[in-house]
Amino acid sequence: MPKPRLSSLAAGLTGASLSEVVRHLETTLHHRDAADWSNAMNGLQVENRGRIHRIGAAVDACEATLRMAAERGVDFLLVHHGLFWGGQQAVQGPQYRKLRLALDADLAVFSSHLPLDAHPRLGNNALLAKALGVRRPEPFFFEKGRFIGWKGALSLDLAALAARLETAVGGPVKQIGGGPKRTGVVGVVTGGAGGELVKAAAEGVDTFVTGEGPHWSYTAAEELGLNLLFAGHYATETFGVKALAAHLSRKYRLPWEFLDHPTGL
Repeated sequence: MPKPRLSSLAAGLTGASLSEVVRHLETTLHHRDAADWSNAMNGLQVENRGRIHRIGAAVDACEATLRMAAERGVDFLLVHHGLFWGGQQAVQGPQYRKLRLALDADLAVFSSHLPLDAHPRLGNNALLAKALGVRRPEPFFFEKGRFIGWKGALSLDLAALAARLETAVGGPVKQIGGGPKRTGVVGVVTGGAGGELVKAAAEGVDTFVTGEGPHWSYTAAEELGLNLLFAGHYATETFGVKALAAHLSRKYRLPWEFLDHPTGL
């Protein structure tokens, strides 16, 4: 086994530079040229004193995950949904408590939404498509100036695909069999894309895998001749933050852990 470089050894003892890690993430995830919803606020949302010793990964920057991070000595938290999804608000109540937790624990918070969904190697969509066995994946589902999902060939009975999806996300899957009983072209967009069935069907998939959707998506799937699989917003979006934290752990020789706070939604 090759010996780690001196810089990596030093990082493990003294921590890594917050500014260096943030620059690496911004470059890796292409944040500078990535459009997103304004409340996503991709990037460093809360800074710390400048050093990182332990990395945490979570889907949501909520009070529960911030508390877990503080209790476990995490000083750099990677999240998919950041602190400001509710938009501009007074620093009172839950918002005050969350910011107080981060500041008291010297906890930096870094968020990446659509850039992490779309990343071809570390992204939620690419990793879930890979877990399902999608072959010859290609970009799919154009949103905010880029393709954020992946689609490809996958020939399986719908029930078998649902079972494979349940294994991948570690939880239940809702099947809506509006399309063929045997899948042919499967598209994957994690999170809450279930209201975008027309867009998915127009890109040539017969089966659409996402996290959740509105009530009317059931009948829309039937009318469009599209299979629809809901595997949970939270459950489908654990892949990216885990992969990103593992990537940083290898690069900077720092420990990491996943702070699991499932919503069941």
